[in-house]
Amino acid sequence: MRERLYLYDTTLRDGQQTQGVQFSVAEKRMIAQALDALGVDYIEGGWPGANPTDSEFFAARPPTRAVMAAFGMTKRIGRSVENDDVLAMVLDAGTPAVCLVGKTHEFHVTTALGCTLEENREAIAQSVAHLVRRGREALFDAEHFFDGYRANPAYALDCLRAAHDAGARWLVLCDTNGGTLPAEVGRVVSEVIAAGIPGERLGIHCHDDTGTAVACSLAAIDAGVRQVQGTLNGLGERCGNANLVSLIPTLLLKEPYASRYETGVSHEALAGILKTSRVLDDILNRVPVRAAPYVGASAFAHKAGLHASAILKDPATYEHVPPETVGNARVIPMSNQAGQSNLRARLMQAGLAVDPKDPRLGRILEVVKEREDQGYAYDGAQASFELLARRALGQCPEFFEVKRYRVTVERRKNKYDRMISLSEAVVVVKIGGRKMLSVSESMDETGTDRGPVNALAKALAKDLGPYQACIDSMKLVDFKVRITQGGTEAVTRVIIDSEDDEGRRWSTVGVSPNIVDASFEALLDAIQWKLIRDLGQPVQEAAE
Repeated sequence: MRERLYLYDTTLRDGQQTQGVQFSVAEKRMIAQALDALGVDYIEGGWPGANPTDSEFFAARPPTRAVMAAFGMTKRIGRSVENDDVLAMVLDAGTPAVCLVGKTHEFHVTTALGCTLEENREAIAQSVAHLVRRGREALFDAEHFFDGYRANPAYALDCLRAAHDAGARWLVLCDTNGGTLPAEVGRVVSEVIAAGIPGERLGIHCHDDTGTAVACSLAAIDAGVRQVQGTLNGLGERCGNANLVSLIPTLLLKEPYASRYETGVSHEALAGILKTSRVLDDILNRVPVRAAPYVGASAFAHKAGLHASAILKDPATYEHVPPETVGNARVIPMSNQAGQSNLRARLMQAGLAVDPKDPRLGRILEVVKEREDQGYAYDGAQASFELLARRALGQCPEFFEVKRYRVTVERRKNKYDRMISLSEAVVVVKIGGRKMLSVSESMDETGTDRGPVNALAKALAKDLGPYQACIDSMKLVDFKVRITQGGTEAVTRVIIDSEDDEGRRWSTVGVSPNIVDASFEALLDAIQWKLIRDLGQPVQEAAE
């Protein structure tokens, strides 16, 4: 029988301590709902009373299957638990669980708190007992535990025992500074259990300052803890927290964890973890990390021809798990280093069946190499490569034709006598036998100029007749520009990442001495790829 392992998410509190991150109440609700759908056991919503957003979130928190926890600190020295207003605000949030942080490192007790070791120990015991009397599930975050244990093991353990004896359900060992390595984490956890603290009452909370937070969390589980804390995408202060998006697939798919432990995350929910990760990226307006384990765009990308050849025979040759188990997909990038194996694998992925002896395969490789000499890069723009191959194979339907476009950029004073820039774009497209003209400007709803490429994109997407509904769900999520040559021969390469409401993400490339032309080429490819994926062929009314 598998043991139960509990997942505790701290994205809404620890994640919000990330530099540059500030969630709104609506965003916190959205993240909480995504976490609940994933199947975590606990969601730490924030610190009631610490800021208005957290207080408002608890006042209108969404219903969740997961246990909602409020965070706070143990009572202040010199006050009783009944008269500590900070502790009272945490309890007033009304959550079924409450997590209190307390000092377990003697240096922090005497220096930061300025009290005796015994006074701090009593504050821990009284605070936890107060929670238990109020009917709450009590968690104790043992702050700086590993540093404290290194300096004075007896006192660090005394603090744990104080919380344990007062009725805490969980005693969470925190590597607050993030400097402890996996071997030491495993050793210390084993010694804590040997000292009489049951492993089924222990949790682990690691930071990633040495890049080992996930490894440290696994070492703690191996040693006996049964709760693991972390955040989505490793969000958190400084270098971040243990990344649950990496930890959860490891626990469900890798041995010995898969057969030894049970979590609240099902394999069906695991297949949606990539989308969960993207929810947070979208809220933060961040570009997803391409090399992120399991969910990165490059996590299952096979560029080397030797690898691609083996992948065609059996994906297990170069993949540690099937990509679809985490909602990802295999990618066979194309580049000027590619061979026939990469090409055939990539065409198969796109649903293009081609005889291995077809001479057009050689021509596609030649075109890729020629165009990469001109500045194109297809290993990072798979959708543009697919369109290139389709055109070479005569399998690329044309849904519309751009007859012309014009972009103007004006610099002028506004009504507040401030100089502003404003771009305006005109695009004329032909769909079937009809020409359609669209005009758009670059000003957004906040009055900010978004530039000429934005104006072009808005004009192009304004009216594509029978295809409009298909592209309405598209959005540009990243825009990368690189100058591929210097001086008077400079060429601009633009790569656009697009996404739709189904969570599909694709990349397209454009190259030109003119950045607007390069951007427009990449944008056209993005729309063309989307229409092929969704419709396959032009609709009848457009063709007539």
